Amino acid sequence: MSIKDFARLDFNGENSSEGRIFVDPGTARIVDLCRVRLLRCGVDTVRQLYRGLIRPELMGLFNKPGAIVDFAGERWHAGRVGKDSGYQYKLQNADLGFILLVKNFNAKLENIGPHLKVEVSPHAIDALSPERLQARMDFYAEQILTNIERNQCAVHLALDLQGWTPPSDMVARMHCRARAARDISGIKEITWETKSSVYGRGETYMFGSAGGVQLAIYNKTEQARAADKLDYWEGVWRRRDSFDEGDPDNYNPAQDVWRVELRYHHSIIQQFASGSVDLHTGDAIETNSFAAFAPHLDGLWRYGLRQFKLLARPGYFEPIWTLIRDDARVDLPVDSLLDDTDYRRSYKTSRGFSGKNVELFLGNFVSLLARERVGVKKAFSTLKQWDCWPVIRDHYAAKEMSERDLYKHIKNILEERHVRWGRAV
Repeated sequence: MSIKDFARLDFNGENSSEGRIFVDPGTARIVDLCRVRLLRCGVDTVRQLYRGLIRPELMGLFNKPGAIVDFAGERWHAGRVGKDSGYQYKLQNADLGFILLVKNFNAKLENIGPHLKVEVSPHAIDALSPERLQARMDFYAEQILTNIERNQCAVHLALDLQGWTPPSDMVARMHCRARAARDISGIKEITWETKSSVYGRGETYMFGSAGGVQLAIYNKTEQARAADKLDYWEGVWRRRDSFDEGDPDNYNPAQDVWRVELRYHHSIIQQFASGSVDLHTGDAIETNSFAAFAPHLDGLWRYGLRQFKLLARPGYFEPIWTLIRDDARVDLPVDSLLDDTDYRRSYKTSRGFSGKNVELFLGNFVSLLARERVGVKKAFSTLKQWDCWPVIRDHYAAKEMSERDLYKHIKNILEERHVRWGRAV
């Protein structure tokens, strides 16, 4: 079923794509969003990945963990990182706003592999145009690798707004394609990548998985204060008049700022690069860098807010969702290609390598379930916690099977296994 928007009116009661008065066509309920202020929509995180061969002399920088070293004309903190990052070492300069993750855990040092990830902080993204930022990342990559090849990017898009707080039933009313949903309301300590923040109740909502498309809604004022970044962000909110141009009171320091953030894993960006088409030429956009993908971020923003649907009632978007989807524009000094591109994701099919292995895995998985007498509910819950779950989920999504369909499929073949060969044979 197609989800519809409320009627949108201006102050004169006339239909307007820019109006802030929303009317439910079925009940005539009026929602006034005139006091909502969209402070800033921008790129919060960039991660550019590279393949190549690590320069042998570079590894000497990590001989003394925790040391301050010279690299690429700047001073950096060198150290080791946890295996969860996928890399073994890092060079960090928080003043510049860059972290360089070096030496992939799953590739040998002497082999060409995905050995570098460059992570960029918000203040560096804000200070540099996409072209200059890309040139800076490429420069660092050239100092670390030979035989360099860009290996796609990952981005986080964030909208900061005031005059709205999430409804208490946010999780119940947020609809998406069978993804994980978490209301982090009873937890006080939350880790935000390299930062730890203290939260109260009902102030963080997470939907989706980190390995795909993830939606986070949280109190940015509290998070910035806990990370000692509130002064920086208040400067950003005051400097950017956002979409209410000329309004000197756009940012109200007495009111909390909430953030709606869409996080796109590099594998999802690759799906868009392969599947999205230029409407004038018919060619796939086929980008592999942040600078090349930057004109498409408006399209990515709208796509994400159509995948995660905050509903007012069945069949209708909550008006705030319509407002932030249609009015927010990613603040970058590039021309948006939103109207020139058909945005789609390209999925691997069962004809591919991963598809074949998914089918083989599922058959063996069911056999083991029967042998260990594991029920389908417990088995499916365990499967969803596995690192390879996104590959399995997306494989069956490409075959037009939802998670519920996959659950039923596993249930049916498990039942057949029980009937034909017994539970523990």
